[in-house]
Amino acid sequence: MKAEEANLIDLLRACSKKKNLHQGFRIHANALRRGLPTRGTRVAECLVSLYVKCGAIFKAQALLDGFGVRDVIYWTEVMAGLIRSGQSQLVLRCYAQMQHEQILPDAITYTCILKACGTQGDLELGKDIHEKVVEQGLLQKDGMLGTALVNMYAKCGALHKAHHVLEGLPVRDVISWNALISGYAQHGQGQDALDCFACMDEEGLYPNAVTFTCVLRACGSIGEVNKGKQIHDTIMKQGLLKNDIKLSNALIDMYIKCNKLTIAKEILESLPIRDVVSWSSLIGGYAGQGQGQAALDCFRKMQSEGFSPNAVTLIHLLQACSSIGAVEEGEKIHDEVMRQGLLQESIVVGNALIDMYAKCGALTKAQKVFDDLPVRNIVSWCTIIASYARAQQGQRAIGCMERMQQEGFSPNPVTFTCMLKACGNLGAAEKGQELHDHISKEGFLKGNLVLGTALLDMYAKCGDLDKAHGVLEVLPLGDVISWSTLIAGYAQQGHAEKALNCFESMQHKGIVPDSITFSCVLNACSHSGLVKEGETLFKDMTNKFGIEPKLEHYVSMVALFGQAGHLDKAIEIVRKVPSSLLSSGIWFSLMGSLKRWGDTSKGQWAFEEAVHLHKNANSWHTSAI
Repeated sequence: MKAEEANLIDLLRACSKKKNLHQGFRIHANALRRGLPTRGTRVAECLVSLYVKCGAIFKAQALLDGFGVRDVIYWTEVMAGLIRSGQSQLVLRCYAQMQHEQILPDAITYTCILKACGTQGDLELGKDIHEKVVEQGLLQKDGMLGTALVNMYAKCGALHKAHHVLEGLPVRDVISWNALISGYAQHGQGQDALDCFACMDEEGLYPNAVTFTCVLRACGSIGEVNKGKQIHDTIMKQGLLKNDIKLSNALIDMYIKCNKLTIAKEILESLPIRDVVSWSSLIGGYAGQGQGQAALDCFRKMQSEGFSPNAVTLIHLLQACSSIGAVEEGEKIHDEVMRQGLLQESIVVGNALIDMYAKCGALTKAQKVFDDLPVRNIVSWCTIIASYARAQQGQRAIGCMERMQQEGFSPNPVTFTCMLKACGNLGAAEKGQELHDHISKEGFLKGNLVLGTALLDMYAKCGDLDKAHGVLEVLPLGDVISWSTLIAGYAQQGHAEKALNCFESMQHKGIVPDSITFSCVLNACSHSGLVKEGETLFKDMTNKFGIEPKLEHYVSMVALFGQAGHLDKAIEIVRKVPSSLLSSGIWFSLMGSLKRWGDTSKGQWAFEEAVHLHKNANSWHTSAI
């Protein structure tokens, strides 16, 4: 090799290592001017490597297109570069071109193709590559190829096949086990991931940081905090947290998913290094558990350390603002979204903004964000429709759905659920029936209990209890919510006997009533004056079902006894209410019953007790006593 050509190769490799594309362009252009050979030589190979490593994929392809002869080395080089650049779709196109040119891939080429199949979720092509690898006898010779196969099947969700391939490998190492454990963890099969971890341990293989990261993800997915703590102890003994931010973040995330936010916060604060992902995880944990103020406080601390929020952080913060109605803080987050240009780039951020404003009661601003979105998806439409339905603006919700359909979007089960709520609030039975017909035509009701319950609730609120009951009958499996919804409908319409019959029927079907069910059925008894039945149910709630009464149950019983003139029993119920639940409202309810039956002295006593709990109750005195 000439000295000049060797020098050129060294320069190109240096540019490739430093990813200095600009300098590489200059060297390439200079070589062309000087007439140095750049086609079909080692120089050409270095040029391809430089361009793919620097992300100049189309330049690399143009270079390849100019080669007189392209062999497996060139194709493998460009595929490896494409993988590093995240261009997995182009890898598959390169493989198709290789087949067209009848160039046989080697083990390294197949490894690249399998990585691309896993990223793209192309299971069929992955299976085809598997067959070719076996036919060429490569699997027994190359450990990396076997691991790539396991990884491909795992990423495509074919976890049984991935496990089968792993068991057939002549040599299993920590990397191949990591691929399978990661696959189980990513697809929500946490226990299977932990079982694999145990098998790996039995084979005498020692886990590395990647293994621990995957296992922690598995622990978080199934709430296995005790196993997570064991892994935590091992990690600390080995000092792995010092320089591995991914492992640190996985540990924080595990504790958050196991509802151990205090521990997660302590870990974050003790880390020698932390990043925006660390902070975003903790902020998301607080927001997810309804601790909006804690999430905002965490964000301020994150900012004080010089970290800027990314899209994920901002989405969590918008959720936090929603949970506590902090519209002013939400507006500040909105400003940050605009500053980063995220409304143009991320529809998820845009949808979160709509939801935040709507839940804070700022529907006009929610609508403006919706209108300003450069692109809208079905989630955007569902969010704005749900916002109007939640705000009792059913007519606007219906209008949004009609506009959505005009723009070519088909309603999904979530959209229909929101629309049914709007129809129920409006009492729009005819529109609700129209939606029911559409739902049945699309087959959405099969297996969708949430949608079925929304349909039942719509009919109940519209007063058509026969249709509501009919919906319950066709649901594949009613749950306590759907039965409670029907019972509430009967209670509201004054059909106490039917409410009680439903209560019995649900138990015959093996569905155990909950606190809400009892609230509905006690209301039915109260509205219809069924004292004996209500008294029995109230006792059974605690004695038979182990449900501690809430304030609404006590209020129903006071109303039931009070209306029937059983004043001593009504007073006894009030006295049984725990002090932590007691409110002025229940005393006012008792006072009303005492007044109705002419017992003004005890009525005065009830009023004084109410005043004691509610200092501003004096306004009631004139009208009530």
